[in-house]
Formats: sequence, C-alpha cells, structure tokens
Amino acid sequence: MEIDWPAQTRSLTVDGGRANVVELGAGPPMLFVHGLSGCWQNWLEQLPVFAASHRVIAVDLPGFGDSELPEREPSIPGYARFLDRLCDRLGVAEPAVVVGNSMGGFVAAELAIAVPERVERLVLVSAAGISSDRVQRRPVLTTARAIALVTAWGASRHEAFARRPGLRRVALSFVARHPERMPAPLAFELMRGSGRPGFLPALDALLGYPLRERLPQVACPTLIVWGEDDRVIPVKDASRFERLIPGARKVVLPDTGHVAMLERPVVFNGLLRSFVDE
Repeated sequence: MEIDWPAQTRSLTVDGGRANVVELGAGPPMLFVHGLSGCWQNWLEQLPVFAASHRVIAVDLPGFGDSELPEREPSIPGYARFLDRLCDRLGVAEPAVVVGNSMGGFVAAELAIAVPERVERLVLVSAAGISSDRVQRRPVLTTARAIALVTAWGASRHEAFARRPGLRRVALSFVARHPERMPAPLAFELMRGSGRPGFLPALDALLGYPLRERLPQVACPTLIVWGEDDRVIPVKDASRFERLIPGARKVVLPDTGHVAMLERPVVFNGLLRSFVDE
C-alpha cells in the first residue's frame, strides 16, 4: 500500500489491442499471469517483494482488468502469443520466470511449450488445464453465464463486501479457504477482477483446449504449488502435473484454497524465492 501503483502502470498496444501492464524493479525478468476473473492485482503480495531483485511484470490478460477484449475469439494459444508479443513490446530479451495461477497457469504452460525460449522457469499455482478438458462444456457455460450476471451486479458493491469479514467469506469462500482472514484492501483487489467481458470467452477457450498430452514437452524447471482445500481445481491435479512435466516437483499447502499467493504470501514467496535462486 506504500507503492504508487498508478505510476508503475501503463497501457501498451499489443496485437492490435490495448493492454494494461505493471512493472517494477530491475534485473532478470519475472512475468506474473492471473487467472480467470483475475487481474494483475492478484500478485500484489509478490510484486514489491521480488522487485528488489528482479524486473517484475504483471499484466491484465485481454478482456480482463483494464485490458481490451480482443476482436478475435480468445484462445489459450492466443493468450500465450499475447504474452510473447508483450515481452517483445517491453524489450524483454532474456528468458523469464513465468508464474501463473489457475487459467494463468494454463497459459504459462502453453507459453513454455510453444515459445520455450521465453521461459527460464515455470511456476504453476493451482493451474487449469487437466481436469478442465474432461468437463462438459454446455452445462458449465450455462452456469457460468448466471454467475457472470451475479458478479456483474455485485461489481459496484465490492468495497462494501470487502470491509466486512462475514461478507468477505460469502463473496470469496469458493476461491479462498479463509477469506475473512484476508486484509480488507487485499480482498477488495481480489474481488474487483470479476465481472469483466473476457470471463465467458476465456472459460469457453480453456474448456475446449487439450493440454495434458503436451505437458511432457515442458523443458524448463517447474514448480507446482497447490492449496490442499482448493475448491476450484482439485488438488489431485497437482500430482498429475508433476507426473506429466519432466522433473517437476509439487508443494501442497494445508488449509489453503485456490489463491495460495494471496492466502499464504509469506510461505508462497519463500517457495518462489528458493526456486528462483536455485
């Protein structure tokens, strides 16, 4: 909260659309990729910490946060291309540590496979891409449309919800194990990512794209972090990622939900620091 975040934020044209990007620090690059219904603020507990030793970059994916929804239909390969071109626009010349949560992990894994020279190390935090390819799309999308209407209605009320622990629990219990324990400002930043136009197209894209057969192509060191009580993506997927990605290793955090980087920031940052410094 001591950082002047607007001063670190700028808009770039990437692939014909406006992209919202945050940058801090200098040194080897680290790229943080949020998940479905997320935004760059999902990494508020990591960016200042790692900016002390790295050039940290966080972006709103197309259709999320303050980035424009692209004219073409969103896709997982399209999001990976977006990250590759974003790095070009930012002049990132060396491979980055790429950290992705949920759908952002799916996209980060796709980037590591499709453009391996971009990714030095890969960190998957409750990543989508395995169980999602076995889900029946039509019922999920029907339910998601109803959820999107509710979250859009609640978007203007996020600050009021965030101030009260009981309402924080109601609003965030699906993604966090103990949302009432989160600081109100952080809970507000987590909520504000919902209700964006990219939600339904992105959900359709991730349900329709197979990843598991291609995971053995990931050639960089990979760390998998999961919450034991993740209600969004089952914790058994952590073992599947570990088995399919050569040399990967997993860490499962007890009493933690889908957003370990916000629920357990000190523990998560310690794991990430150790992995990056190897």
